[in-house]
Amino acid sequence: MKLTVVGCSGSFPSAESACSSYLVEADGYRLLLDMGNGALGALQRYCGLYDLDAVLLSHLHADHCIDMVTYFVARYYRHDGGMPDPIPVYGPQSTPERLATAYGELPDDKCMSEVFDFHTLEAGRFEVGPFTVVADRVCHPVETFAFRLEHAGRSLTYSGDTGPCEALLGLADGTDLFLCESSFTYGKEEVPQLHLNGRQAGEHAAQAGAARLVLTHIPPWTNPQVALADARTSYSGTIELARPGAIYEV
Repeated sequence: MKLTVVGCSGSFPSAESACSSYLVEADGYRLLLDMGNGALGALQRYCGLYDLDAVLLSHLHADHCIDMVTYFVARYYRHDGGMPDPIPVYGPQSTPERLATAYGELPDDKCMSEVFDFHTLEAGRFEVGPFTVVADRVCHPVETFAFRLEHAGRSLTYSGDTGPCEALLGLADGTDLFLCESSFTYGKEEVPQLHLNGRQAGEHAAQAGAARLVLTHIPPWTNPQVALADARTSYSGTIELARPGAIYEV
């Protein structure tokens, strides 16, 4: 698997990065995890607008899904070659309604489903192209999923947004690359069931036996170097900060 960080800023875009979006490729198949604020523009550096094969949305907060609205525009109103076939979109309950509401008045009631082939996420295992996806609910104020992607004996785990969570440990068990959120600063923010800090991200990686940890979803108001240092106090494996354009072979 090839992972490309399209955007990794948490809560809102920074001057350097769009919000959460990660492109995963294998066997010529292109799967996007989340499409937050600013991600559609950044995505075009790494993938053509009409070359995506599927999208997984971890949850329906704007910094993880809102650019799906502009992606609808790009697909529905495509004049060069006509509207592409509907792309599979896996998301929490009410994903179609949420995106339609965010767009505003649609040309007709059916056009959103002409562009996106919606599938409602549930905890469990399913196939998307060449990937086996394992999804599970994690701790966040809205319905939120973390994902484990498996292909050719390798695994990638993406936390989505979550506080400390047993389900996340299960998904990350022995994973080759753990892409884990680190929104908070240890000792500063203490909001239950909302986000992880760097130390907690490291603890989850250590307990799960993850081979590699990449910290992501760090908001512009959080110092990433502090998050990295805190994670190193609890995890002794390979660890780094996500950055736009970074590529990982898994």
